[in-house]
Amino acid sequence: MKKTLLALAVLTAGSANAGINLYDANGVKVDLSGAAEVQYHHSYDKDANGNIRLDDGDLALNATVAISDNLNVVSGTAFKYESSDVTNDELWAGFNGDFGQLTFGRQYLVFDDVGIGMDYEAGIGLSQANKEVLDAATNFDNIAKYTYDNGMFYAGVSHKFDDSEKGAKDNSVTDGRLGFRVAGLDARVYYIDYSNEQIWNLEAEYALDAFVLAASYGQGEVDHFEGKATQLALAGSYTLDKTTFALGYNHITDDIQAHTANKVDFDNVYANVTQQLHSNVKVYAELGWLEANHHDYDYDLNYTAGLEVKF
Repeated sequence: MKKTLLALAVLTAGSANAGINLYDANGVKVDLSGAAEVQYHHSYDKDANGNIRLDDGDLALNATVAISDNLNVVSGTAFKYESSDVTNDELWAGFNGDFGQLTFGRQYLVFDDVGIGMDYEAGIGLSQANKEVLDAATNFDNIAKYTYDNGMFYAGVSHKFDDSEKGAKDNSVTDGRLGFRVAGLDARVYYIDYSNEQIWNLEAEYALDAFVLAASYGQGEVDHFEGKATQLALAGSYTLDKTTFALGYNHITDDIQAHTANKVDFDNVYANVTQQLHSNVKVYAELGWLEANHHDYDYDLNYTAGLEVKF
């Protein structure tokens, strides 16, 4: 998928969480999961009209086959529904055990999980100002990925192999993540190296009873161009029974000369409320504001109302 916000202020993408067990016998376990999300949405674009939007549709099938007490063979396939298009965004196989999980095939890079944003549609990120040069794709056919998580410490690394035509520039991608959790604190750092750009993001979340506070700082640079893009993100939420209120702020400074001859500062604020009707069903509403200190940028109010169902 294309990470509209350079993946620094977005929710995690990918297949839905396993929800229905289809088979579990003789060392073989098969799970089916899915999600459907529909919104009424108006973007920041002044020329846009509010409309019904199919934001997310997923269907995933995962299998685990026990080879021994400490080794399993795992596989997964998932489909993503956008408008009238159906895309097979995951088709992978590999191994897991006490050592972690190693998978190969069509899947998402580790970097796809980056970001502390608590928005649905109104949070912005680095590529808001740099869609031509800092737009990070995270889904490819030829990825090898390793992840490890023991509860306190977690790590991951993935590599997209070069599949460029003969004589063309290497288009491989390598990324990684290191993190730890202790006493309500979850802190991690991400780094990704594309063929002509590098991005890193340091982020932390702290949970205290019904409150969650989060902050991150990230930076992106492009080879052969002066300047860089940076982002500071802050977010917080409070949950009362089944209702969650969230507020977030993003500040972006862009002076990559490939895109603009002048430094541009973006300020973004969003707020939303989510009602959990069922463990598998939620409704939400969100408002977002965006301003830039440059006359070429003019934005309208961003608003969204949505319904999400998972199984």
